[in-house]
Amino acid sequence: MRHRKSLTVLTAAVLTAALAGCGGNNNDGGAGTKGSEGSGQQPSGSKSAVKLEAAQISWGTNLPADDFIKKTLDEKLGISLQMTLIGDKGDYENQINVRAASNNLPDVFLVTGKPQLQKLANAGSLLDLTPYLDKMPEYAAFAGEDVLKKGRIDDKQYALPKAGQALAYTYWIRKDWLDHLGLSAPTTVDELLEVAKAFTERDPDNNGKNDTFGLTGTNFDAFEPIFGAYGVTNIADVSQFFVRDGQVVNTFYQPEFKEALGAIKRFLDAGVVDPEVVSNKGTMAKDKAFQGKVGIIHTEWAQMMKPAEVQAWKGANPKAEWIQLAPPKGPSGQSYAKSVNIGDSGGLWVVPKRLENEPEKLEKVLELFNYVSTPEGNRLVQFGIEGTHFTLNGDTVAITDQGRNEATYTWLYQFSGRPETEYLKTKFADLVDYIEFEASLPRIETLDGFVLSPAGYNPADANRFIEEEMIKFAFGKNDLANYDKFLETLEKTFKYKTYVDSATEQLKKLGYGK
Repeated sequence: MRHRKSLTVLTAAVLTAALAGCGGNNNDGGAGTKGSEGSGQQPSGSKSAVKLEAAQISWGTNLPADDFIKKTLDEKLGISLQMTLIGDKGDYENQINVRAASNNLPDVFLVTGKPQLQKLANAGSLLDLTPYLDKMPEYAAFAGEDVLKKGRIDDKQYALPKAGQALAYTYWIRKDWLDHLGLSAPTTVDELLEVAKAFTERDPDNNGKNDTFGLTGTNFDAFEPIFGAYGVTNIADVSQFFVRDGQVVNTFYQPEFKEALGAIKRFLDAGVVDPEVVSNKGTMAKDKAFQGKVGIIHTEWAQMMKPAEVQAWKGANPKAEWIQLAPPKGPSGQSYAKSVNIGDSGGLWVVPKRLENEPEKLEKVLELFNYVSTPEGNRLVQFGIEGTHFTLNGDTVAITDQGRNEATYTWLYQFSGRPETEYLKTKFADLVDYIEFEASLPRIETLDGFVLSPAGYNPADANRFIEEEMIKFAFGKNDLANYDKFLETLEKTFKYKTYVDSATEQLKKLGYGK
């Protein structure tokens, strides 16, 4: 009973906050983590280091005091690189929007997706990098044409996409809790609900307290495999278009989408979900799981099985044992893990238009992307310092113990991306089984990364309305019988039908659907 009451109270608070919207942050990026500017040793003949600010989402990763990647890049390129890191996607996007409005954008920064890229490009905030690709031959070759085209708008190269795309995420579950309660790992949505109930009501940690919940995650991403069990995509990411039976379809118009919402509502009604699920940010969900407050979490192997993560949850409870679950099957036997947006990249780096009037800075940005795309530079940002963090035998990389302990943050400097499978299996050789498990799961391939918004359609407003209404449906603040009214409002007020028609036409021209 306590769980249900606390869920109701917290849900109301979350819902109120969601409807009220989020305020902006200071335009100096003060909420983020900034790397020290430093004054590393300069190359021979260099007058002074060129200061560059790079900004991105860190997802909770911090830079060490002894940042050997920064030091090496500074020395190699004659720069003083400052990293502005924001832990959460929403906070990051807010800060970038505020800084764009004040013409104070970082010298190079990640956009959160195609909608933000298009918005900033249309506002004249971004530099068209098409004329500069010839100055980055190593980057252009490393990325390849299929990756480069993901950063184009109207045939202009507004973004430098990262190469490589990870296939990760699934449910993780406390096996020791299953064993204590005499339960088997769930394989269907119904079984998942029953296990979540047991984790909430039957004292799985045997501490004599009613202090656990079944399921957590970050917003609707927590329910991604449940959406997949009904053959539709989640709303947490931009993943609304995919091919079904040879046709491009939109997830909101599939009858199974409403069924998936109904299934999620059953979990929430049963009081088995972390009450803060829709307000979790950064590492909040993971922290709860590691502290023994929740027994099932939707996350990826890297957040669970890297040595530092294992040390964290083992430190909280030495008897804890987390294992991966295949995505649960739905009523028709479908089973899909987190969808993969094949039109998206691992990240879209952009440069503010003002840098065309700051040629020295622009030149260094181009040099930075080119260098980290060379074999030497890409190995640096993947693995660290040769001879210290890895050894090289021909083209074969072997990670040292020091590399495993110290080079855990280097992904923040992988501006041009990485050869994903080779990288993961090299850097985490002892975790290959977890990597391959998640990489092999069936996934719905979504196409939103290829789509540009038509004139008159505001994706930020539409997506905000969508999320607010999904919260209402899932938490019982609006009856699912009113779902068609939601679609009607989405189409009339937010011009969503215009967007769907335009997206379908764009994707057909690219060869998707009949």
